[in-house]
Amino acid sequence: MELRPGLSALVTGGASGIGRALVLALAQKGIFVTVVDFSQDKGEQVASLAEKEVSKFHSRLEFAPALFIKCDVTDSNELTAAFEKHVKTYGGLDICINCAGIATPVPFYQDKTDGAKSWRRAVDVNFVAVIDSTRLAIRAMQEAKRPGVIINVGSASGLYPMYPDPVYSGSKGGVVLFTRSLAPYKRQGIRINVLCPEFIQTELASKVDPKFIDLMGGFLPMEMAVKGAFELITNESKAGACMWISNRRGLEYWPTPAEEEKYRVRPKTLRRKSPDVVPLNIQLPQSFEKIVVHTLSHNFRTATRVQRTLLTLPLKPDYVLLKIIYAGVNASDVNFSSGRYFGGGNKDISSLLPFDAGFEGVGIIAAIGDSVKHLKVGTPAAIMTFGSYAEFTMVPAKHILPVARPDPEVVAMLTSGLTASIALEKAAQMDSGKTVLVTAAAGGTGQFAVQLAKLAGNKVIATCGGKDKAKLLKDLGVDRVIDYKAENIKTVLKNEFPKGVDIVYESVGGEMFDLCLNALATYGRLVVIGMISQYQGEEGWKPRAYTGLCEKILAKSQTVAGFFLVQYAHLWQEHLDKLVDLYSSGKLKVAVDPKPFLGIRSVADAVDYLHSGKSVGKCENFSFCLSVALCFGSVILMSENHSIMFGSIFELFDSSKSFTMPIEAMKIFGAISRNKGFAVAINLQAEELLPAKTSKLLHQSKCGQYHKHRG
Repeated sequence: MELRPGLSALVTGGASGIGRALVLALAQKGIFVTVVDFSQDKGEQVASLAEKEVSKFHSRLEFAPALFIKCDVTDSNELTAAFEKHVKTYGGLDICINCAGIATPVPFYQDKTDGAKSWRRAVDVNFVAVIDSTRLAIRAMQEAKRPGVIINVGSASGLYPMYPDPVYSGSKGGVVLFTRSLAPYKRQGIRINVLCPEFIQTELASKVDPKFIDLMGGFLPMEMAVKGAFELITNESKAGACMWISNRRGLEYWPTPAEEEKYRVRPKTLRRKSPDVVPLNIQLPQSFEKIVVHTLSHNFRTATRVQRTLLTLPLKPDYVLLKIIYAGVNASDVNFSSGRYFGGGNKDISSLLPFDAGFEGVGIIAAIGDSVKHLKVGTPAAIMTFGSYAEFTMVPAKHILPVARPDPEVVAMLTSGLTASIALEKAAQMDSGKTVLVTAAAGGTGQFAVQLAKLAGNKVIATCGGKDKAKLLKDLGVDRVIDYKAENIKTVLKNEFPKGVDIVYESVGGEMFDLCLNALATYGRLVVIGMISQYQGEEGWKPRAYTGLCEKILAKSQTVAGFFLVQYAHLWQEHLDKLVDLYSSGKLKVAVDPKPFLGIRSVADAVDYLHSGKSVGKCENFSFCLSVALCFGSVILMSENHSIMFGSIFELFDSSKSFTMPIEAMKIFGAISRNKGFAVAINLQAEELLPAKTSKLLHQSKCGQYHKHRG
């Protein structure tokens, strides 16, 4: 969320300490602020200061630019009234910061009372009130139907023990885990994060033993807390995030990558969006075509052939039959056809021939085995298993990735998108504030890498070849695009980024790898996700020696990390959901190469095209199982010789003998056309194959225009 004049914020505990600093910092940006605190004198003073700052941005207001509301945050009625007054005054709530916090006056084990005025009240203020405030803030944001940000102020003592005050430490630890568990609310446009600073010189911290503070490196400047809070507000990629602030390490997201790998269980979404299950009665053919590798060769066309296969029914009990609509084309298809992804020598690999080709695809579940209970026929689904270059494929149900819609963009999110998302998180250990270099950035995975790096709050440099690709990358928000056909990459990096880059996402190999390694900053991380320049030629994947590699990374404490997607299968569904969410919310763009490849027999052409360097974005193959097939959303029915394009018909039609369409479908389309004014484009030859009634219905439908065209 951009901090801009006109937004409104409510801050509990806003009369002193971190809360006071945040109130004034928000006011200095023209944001209307409500100060909620138990101290009336201090609260009114802060509200008065905030009002003066906010008034610099606004004139002739009919309401107070800043409010003070006296409130005991442990009193749910008072707290509810405070939120209601804020919403009534400012018309909604954009930012809520829960800062109220107290220490325990005496050790809990020495308290001879019920703790109502000591440790029990500390828990109520530090934790229970945070839950209550968060609940009220979520409700206000949901009712206004607009995005919002909630920052809960925890403490570094919520991340590790604070022996002098275990109740304070425990209550802040509760705030941390409570907040991290709210990450799924991002799907509703509400991001909830927690700020965990070490000691800042406040009234609360003044009660802590100075020796303990010295052990922690001394007090933090208040500016660091404000900077951390603003980072959590403005960084759209952060939800359920915990920011740890220390003198020794500055601002750092916690858990650190190492701790996350060992301990963290990432929160799951509240409920995955239900796919558009279509009630179908799919006509299953007796046989179907698929691409198989029949001889080992780096030349995909030579290595493969089209094979017709009988459809064996019934399915195995735990299997699913998927009707492929779109299949993804990958640079590594040539490695697969040469046997690079199988262990053993050529003789051992040859014994496996023939084997199915294709890594990824999306389609519709056409049949399920008897023991499959969690999937239904008609469910859109994706696969990342061998055999996607087929009209139908049979896969174990456990390998099915349900998706909302079988769109071509989803295919791009599979190998390409998941590689970028998981590699940047796990191998690159990417956070914010870094300089990230992405090579071959206009390709299938590069386009995701640059966008995810930007969404995480980084400066992004991207390499590509050609004006069209450079324009695509600029449109995606890349800070510096280097077109190697017009500029020298080495010169640009040396002159404009003399300190080096922090992260490199590298997929080219060869000389590009050398160049990237030389441009890597001290402590930098270079992630190798491929080496497409070394996949070329009949010799295939030719190993390359990198002289002096060990010496270089040792001298600058650098890391070179490899990333192979198949070893992260346990993260596929989680990251696919994240990518789909970003795409659905408009935060992620997906470029699919516009050149069409239709049908199984065009796969080799698509692979050649990808390796020609001409592709922009993800290259895909439209693999339809019969003469006619459908893509949801903008429905596309295509055959090898004819195409008809419609808008949003949620049906699936099969015709193995002729290019026909049920009359009821045309009635549905006619209704949609009348309501939305869609234009119809029909291949002239295809119209001649339609039944007379269907053709007449098309002419009679009141859609914007009726076009006939050839080609």
